[in-house]
Amino acid sequence: MSRCIAFLVYPGFQILDAAGPLAAFEAAGAFVPGAYRLVVLSRDGGLVASSGGTSLATAAIADGPAVDTLIVVGGDGVEAAADCPLTRGFVARSGAGLRRIASVCSGAYLLAAAGLLDGRRATTHWRRAPDFARRFPAVRVEDDHIFTRDGNVWTSAGISAGIDLALALITEDLGERVTRQVARQLVVYYRRPGGQSQFSALAELQPAGQRFEGLLDHIRSNLQAPLDVDTLARIACMSPRNFSRCFTAETGVTPARAVERLRVEAAAAALESGNRPVQQVARDCGFGDPERMRRAFLRTLGMPPSARRRWPG
Repeated sequence: MSRCIAFLVYPGFQILDAAGPLAAFEAAGAFVPGAYRLVVLSRDGGLVASSGGTSLATAAIADGPAVDTLIVVGGDGVEAAADCPLTRGFVARSGAGLRRIASVCSGAYLLAAAGLLDGRRATTHWRRAPDFARRFPAVRVEDDHIFTRDGNVWTSAGISAGIDLALALITEDLGERVTRQVARQLVVYYRRPGGQSQFSALAELQPAGQRFEGLLDHIRSNLQAPLDVDTLARIACMSPRNFSRCFTAETGVTPARAVERLRVEAAAAALESGNRPVQQVARDCGFGDPERMRRAFLRTLGMPPSARRRWPG
């Protein structure tokens, strides 16, 4: 049976929030002919302009077909859309009657305004998460997840995370094998778990002051070397106890956790390049062996190292 996947847009939507998931479902339909019918909806139908000026042809919500899954895309125009009684009412009815309803990025504002997220876990773009939490205190915001599922309601983070959401929905419908084929077709990773961080925590690993900037540079440049607390304290010319306390206060993480995250980041980049075997990557990045690296990946990224390999074309 063909499932109708509908995308709800509005003036000022983000084009990639729609195009990324659309491409994923289109690819799935190519591997399983007839699996999906895709439609783009808007309040009034016709051409609807994105925030970047590109327009999509849409059908009016009143004239749309029977829908299996509704995906509300994000964008700068979401607040105006959420203020529209017709659009908000359509989303509320869809949440009550459809098998699934989902949002990408700030599309979660529309779901929340329709009352669909009260008492549920949800995510949105990390930049919008604090504002979202203030506006909708009844929602349990998971502000650093790629996507979140709570019952039949799915919400995802910003922009490219919509593809991760689509892959998860395709897996639920068609299974792992088809999703792997889709990931290969789109040249994306199969597949980031919903709970993975939206952005590299290492980019955020900056001390409040300048005291440990040189030490962090040393760690990044010497991942193969012993980097225990005693060694790092000697480099910092501090006692181990005082070093550990001060480092944690300035960076927000313990020295051991910082080293592990830096090693995982370097290993992930090496694996994504696909040029070195896992055993060598584990040695080069200071893990010693693949099993220790696997455990560190699971703690930090929520996935094994094998998930960071690109699928061959």
